[in-house]
Amino acid sequence: MPRTKFQTLTEQMFYILLCLRRECCGADIAAQVASVTGGRVAVGPGTLYNLLESFFQAGMIRETKVEGRKRSYMITAEGRRALEEEYRRLQILTADYERCTGERGVSK
Repeated sequence: MPRTKFQTLTEQMFYILLCLRRECCGADIAAQVASVTGGRVAVGPGTLYNLLESFFQAGMIRETKVEGRKRSYMITAEGRRALEEEYRRLQILTADYERCTGERGVSK
């Protein structure tokens, strides 16, 4: 059975939506994702703008400002719902790990 689009989010999708809780343009989003993840997750321009377009078409974000080629976005209620569902899904995965291994978290 094929997966429904946005049923689960990739790390890049998750962090883009997380950043859009406040109004941001593409360059700001890329910088925030790198900052929040300590450089672990990078979003290149091609991926970023393709995802922004997909999110926009799905009603998960809205365009808030256009200044020449610079566009700013914010998350919508639909996007917030998807972000929260992914957060809950990740919590369930973590709880399953802890229950099955008897360990809490991962040691470094």
